[in-house]
Amino acid sequence: MRRAILDATLQLYLEKGYSGTSTDEVAARSSVSKQTIYRHFSDKDDLVREALQRLIAAAEEQGAEAFDTLAESNDLENDLRAFARQHIFDVIQPDIMQVRRRIISEVERFPDIAKAWYEAAPKRAREKLAECLKGLCERGLLNIADAEIAAEQFNWLILSIPMNRGMFDVDTIEDRSQHADYADAAVDVFLAAYGAAQSPDKSRR
Repeated sequence: MRRAILDATLQLYLEKGYSGTSTDEVAARSSVSKQTIYRHFSDKDDLVREALQRLIAAAEEQGAEAFDTLAESNDLENDLRAFARQHIFDVIQPDIMQVRRRIISEVERFPDIAKAWYEAAPKRAREKLAECLKGLCERGLLNIADAEIAAEQFNWLILSIPMNRGMFDVDTIEDRSQHADYADAAVDVFLAAYGAAQSPDKSRR
């Protein structure tokens, strides 16, 4: 039942945005009463946030193994490539890209929803990646002065091209033909800057 409510909420949010998502219609689509919805969720904000969190959690579950493998890497270049390819796969998906567009279009009217998405998705992923990079530095596999900046840079080296294309041209989202090339190019640039043979810029600490 809870899953049906959240599925209906996400579907409505993608179709109609926050203001167009009503608990009446959520109840109708999920075949429950409004009273049932309010027994599980305090208000519409709570309902929409949890529906988005569920989408994020599904993407995180797909990518969890790539984070674990990278953190324990004994073959850094190959594991970075595997991570980058998985990261593109996890993020450049129709539902996630549609949510990003919806949130951006409503950010001035509903900043709390945008902030909740940022905290749960981009920020959390950056923090997890930064922790991986710190561990790799401690093992002497990378030279990085600021792991959080490096994580942000690696993230956008991987995602910038396919995400920009997908945000403005929906037909490209399903085209994964170049994703491996984007991922590999991102790793090449990242290792050129932060590979173990490089000296970290301590002025940025």
